[in-house]
Amino acid sequence: MSEMAAERDDQTTVTAPQQNDSHTATPEPHEGINQRLNWLRAGVLGANDGIVSVAGIVVGVAGAAVSRNAIGLAGLAGLVAGALSMAAGEYVSVSTQRDTEEALIEKEKHELATMPEEEFEELVALYREKGLSESLAREVARELTDHDVLQAHLDVELGINAEDLTSPWMAAGASAVSFTVGALLPLLMIILTPESVRIPLTFGSVVVALMITGFASARLGGAPVLRAVLRNVIGGAVAMVITYLIGMVAGTL
Repeated sequence: MSEMAAERDDQTTVTAPQQNDSHTATPEPHEGINQRLNWLRAGVLGANDGIVSVAGIVVGVAGAAVSRNAIGLAGLAGLVAGALSMAAGEYVSVSTQRDTEEALIEKEKHELATMPEEEFEELVALYREKGLSESLAREVARELTDHDVLQAHLDVELGINAEDLTSPWMAAGASAVSFTVGALLPLLMIILTPESVRIPLTFGSVVVALMITGFASARLGGAPVLRAVLRNVIGGAVAMVITYLIGMVAGTL
């Protein structure tokens, strides 16, 4: 987050002397795009978790040669438990982050109210550290302060947008939904396909799905695509093979 904030700040300092409003308008679309990419990336990873987790469960149970109903029940239990676990974990994580950000915002408000001149000089110093001259740093700091003094400090000091804090409930819901969507693929494949081919068809569909999620996560994160896809597919395949073997052994006991 701090790197993105620094990049936005560098862009604003270049345009500030030319037109008064450019440095305040420019960051908004970048912030919006970055926020959407973060949500998409989290959704892809949540779906990936759902695919691998429930695939491991249903393939493992199927390895024990139990009935279709038992496999479906085990898969459904894994789906519900996994979705709730993802939602709870995301809620706690984002709530903690939001509480921290809100505390930092209140601290910054207090400092601006009690020592505004010192805070202004701190803002100037931060822009000087970015390579601006004394006069330009003061000009940019003054324009940003006149526009929104709190956000000016939050942006450059902490990389926080006070108007766009992540909602814990939205994060929890998004995690649960993405996990459920991913988990439905192996669950439906294992219970809807003929018994003689249900395991290879489930295995194949999961591999294809993991290739897609690996590709998507790599593109969204700017990582090498081939490496991400291979890592994703190999990890999921190993998980399914291990659980299937465990199921086979358990089925003979």
